[in-house]
Amino acid sequence: MNEWSLALRNLRRNRRRSLSTLIALGLGLMAVLLFSGFKANLIDTGLTTYVRAGGHLQVQHRDYALFGSGNPTAYGIEHYERLVRTIRSDPELAPMLAVVTPSLRFGGLAGNFTAGISRAVIGNGYVAPEVQLMRRWNEFGVPIARPDFPLVGTADDSAVLGEALARVLQLCAALRIADCPQPQIAPPAPAAAAAALPDDIAALAAQEQPAASGPSADGEPRVELLASTSRGTPNVASLVVAAAENQGFRELDEISVVLHLEQAQKLVFGRDAPKVTSIMVLLQRSADRPRAYARLRQLVADDPEGATLAVRDFEELNPFYVQTERMFDVIFGFIFVLISSIVLFTVGNTMSAAVIERTVEVGTIRAIGLRRGGVRRLFVIEGFILGCTGALVGLAAAVGAGELINMSGLTWLPPGSAEQLPLQLRVLRDVPAVAGSTLGLVLVATASAWWPAWRAARLEIVNALRHV
Repeated sequence: MNEWSLALRNLRRNRRRSLSTLIALGLGLMAVLLFSGFKANLIDTGLTTYVRAGGHLQVQHRDYALFGSGNPTAYGIEHYERLVRTIRSDPELAPMLAVVTPSLRFGGLAGNFTAGISRAVIGNGYVAPEVQLMRRWNEFGVPIARPDFPLVGTADDSAVLGEALARVLQLCAALRIADCPQPQIAPPAPAAAAAALPDDIAALAAQEQPAASGPSADGEPRVELLASTSRGTPNVASLVVAAAENQGFRELDEISVVLHLEQAQKLVFGRDAPKVTSIMVLLQRSADRPRAYARLRQLVADDPEGATLAVRDFEELNPFYVQTERMFDVIFGFIFVLISSIVLFTVGNTMSAAVIERTVEVGTIRAIGLRRGGVRRLFVIEGFILGCTGALVGLAAAVGAGELINMSGLTWLPPGSAEQLPLQLRVLRDVPAVAGSTLGLVLVATASAWWPAWRAARLEIVNALRHV
């Protein structure tokens, strides 16, 4: 106990140097924790975005991930309704569930034949009310206020386009999309072109013009969606465009067509038995994912079609999210090493200066009986006290600075988001990172004092006493 009180007294003897060291330690830990809070918010935002779109788990054909994009009809789940009922009614899984809903993804060609434009697209068939519930999931309180699903309450032949796709199909004016550029090329002159053709070819071209394309009878914009059926024949659906919605990623925004599941099944399977390409499972809490994954695999294995099905985890379905998390882990580790190096030299310099100033004092306490180990402990305790105090200062400063930034109203555009979001620093969100960073700073500060302490303990008593 005398060593601790003596160490505190020694730190108070040179308040200016001790204070500057504490400020350096506090600022270093504050920087680490603020970045940790930024990383935690980014990870929570990404997880919320992806889970809202596809759920925590999905049941798919075992080969759908490898080959399904080329021929989704061959890798569908036929008796999906039975499996959905089994999942929803399972006593172990039911308390963990928020939404269980089927979906159908397929490739096709969307056209606005009035403007003479078509585009290869990806169609998604959803049960609109259930997707609406998925959009409202927000376990981590992330400030992503997505609007209601535009497909809810619309007619069976309705569709929602990505905003970029609506721009490509030149439907911006009809859908009242703001800030939508118009093409700068001059529109073709159909009359002149027809006059330049032979009479028989011009007549044939006029017959090929689709009469049902363009606006519907009540003025609503329409698109034609062409897809290949399960029998390999083409099928076309004329869809009323209910709205255009930004999908976050530009590549996805240019190819996204969302329609009702039943309409998508009629388009793709015709009179054949309808199928889906996946069953999305949204959990109430992300922490239940491992347990739900194990139970869902068991239920799928017991299903008559289970041999052809597989359960996909959220991280397997979204490798970009996993890559982003790992990238920020590497950046966080680099920043921590950099700050630790600064702390190492700062505390080491402080303790080295203390050893030089107190050389005579070291000789005196050695002369009255204190052993070398006692001298080492004295300086190491001083480094430990500096580290603990600096950690407390840094933690308090990080929490305060994080709250100020959260209340500042600053916004940013995170990856995968279609809108500017409030900048949030969740400093205390990742408890292991906070505890590890704080403890790491204390250990580095304590270790930084070891070398000066070793030097002080090696001083000869006679030489120390006559030091000037």
